[in-house]
Amino acid sequence: MELIRPAIVIALLGGIESLLSAVVADGMIGGNHRSNTELIAQGIANVVSAMFGGIPATGAVARTATNIKNGGRTPIAGIVHSIVLLVIMLIASPLAKKIPLACLAGILIIVSYNMSELHQFFAILKTNRYEITLLLTTFLLTVFVDLVIAIEVGVILSSFIFMIRMSNSLKVERLIDANGGNEQTDFEKELGKIPENILLYEINGPFFFGAAQSFAELIKESFSNISLPIENKHMVLILRMRYVPFIDITGIQRLKNIVKVLSKKKILIVFSGVNETVKKELLQHNVIEERFIHPHIKSALDFAKSL
Repeated sequence: MELIRPAIVIALLGGIESLLSAVVADGMIGGNHRSNTELIAQGIANVVSAMFGGIPATGAVARTATNIKNGGRTPIAGIVHSIVLLVIMLIASPLAKKIPLACLAGILIIVSYNMSELHQFFAILKTNRYEITLLLTTFLLTVFVDLVIAIEVGVILSSFIFMIRMSNSLKVERLIDANGGNEQTDFEKELGKIPENILLYEINGPFFFGAAQSFAELIKESFSNISLPIENKHMVLILRMRYVPFIDITGIQRLKNIVKVLSKKKILIVFSGVNETVKKELLQHNVIEERFIHPHIKSALDFAKSL
């Protein structure tokens, strides 16, 4: 129980470092690494290493780059490198005892400085506030508290930042206004005149729990003051979702609630441009009948007019 947390952290760091090395190598030789193979090989190597009292090892950017610059292109280069190190350890290790500690300290300082990548550190400080917060929090926790705590907090914090960014990436644009003026829009020029009782919104971005609430509030606010058209005709809301890559259960529940609320006001909802994954989710959770889901905006508009 005491070792499981640092073990997971070391595994995460090792995986990230190795994949980073592979990406750097790809850029230098124009290759294309296999992530799963890299991680499986590293896992096997570290399990065997521990049986002989070894410490966890990862792919190293510095040695990988040096290897490539000197002509290494295949796994054989890495194997030869390992064999040479083994021979040096077995034969020259008695000589290592005679190296002055001050000399080793100087080497370690240079190695540590190169590993710190200060230029990258200061470059991140010039980016947005999310990246700066994540960097400084992880850095300060590593220095003053503990690496394990720093990684755990960093992973959680980066997850929150990711959710915030994904939420902000969702954009809802009103293409056709119910009370739209006399000026003809580019959209209407392409598809023809849109009846005044048809409203059209376009959703761009992933529709997950972080963005679903803001979308629901926007739609409800937009329709709160809308009165029914003359002769008590149905009003139709078309949701164009061609740029929605996925939807989660919270987004589905929000859509379900919107359909229910608007139906009481005699406002029907038609979906347009829904990909197969999203369509399957909508039908599976009974958000709406299949006849209200259309592959293209033109067919959705024709269907809306028929309603």
